[in-house]
Amino acid sequence: MPNTEIQFLEGPRSRWQEFSFTLKVFFEFIKGFRALHFVGPCITVFGSARFGEDSKDYQKTRELSGELAKLGFTIMTGGGPGIMEAANRGAKDVGGRSVGCNIRLPMEQHHNPYLDKWVTIRYFFVRKTLLIKYSYAFVIMPGGFGTLDEFFETITLIQTHKIFDFPIVIFDTTYHKEILEHIELMKNYGAIAPDDLKLYLATDSIEEATAYIRDNTIAKFNLQPEKKANSWLGEWKFGQMAKRKSGE
Repeated sequence: MPNTEIQFLEGPRSRWQEFSFTLKVFFEFIKGFRALHFVGPCITVFGSARFGEDSKDYQKTRELSGELAKLGFTIMTGGGPGIMEAANRGAKDVGGRSVGCNIRLPMEQHHNPYLDKWVTIRYFFVRKTLLIKYSYAFVIMPGGFGTLDEFFETITLIQTHKIFDFPIVIFDTTYHKEILEHIELMKNYGAIAPDDLKLYLATDSIEEATAYIRDNTIAKFNLQPEKKANSWLGEWKFGQMAKRKSGE
């Protein structure tokens, strides 16, 4: 099967090819909306797919996600192995809710076994939108290029007021030491405002991370019981607190 994303990003194509790709993206969004509309409110945990169960990052992620699930949030991840699996597993450990937004790759990435519900998306940019759309907080665990991409895109959306000022936690200050120093450097150069450093919390404490997210979400966004799903439309929900981010 040809990689339509590569073809799209190569440059201008015929009007029909551009329209055809746009339709594919449209239906990917609809697929994601139908699968995830009633899963929230979520906390999205970003992190590497490469860290195994024996790593401290896996264990810390599992523990932190369990504490966040106890607050009543659904834990959302990219649905794959490593840190993603640890986060979903942590939610299940405490009887919480766990969802994934998986990505289709040339080397097929299978969803992890700790998901109550998942959807597999073809395009990275659609997947990133869905991971942000349903969440009221974001946790950045150790990871690679993809994790940093997700972090900086999320904080940019908050900085530019494209989404509300949802809390962001950067977990493991040793791993993220150089990133945090570079953010400080950007502030010193005037590339970002001093107040932009208030958009996240960097910590090594599960208790501090949990309290920061709790204190900056539930009361702040007036999270309340969600309306029921419509079974006639094939909709599915957990049945917990939620409120539309638009303020409805």
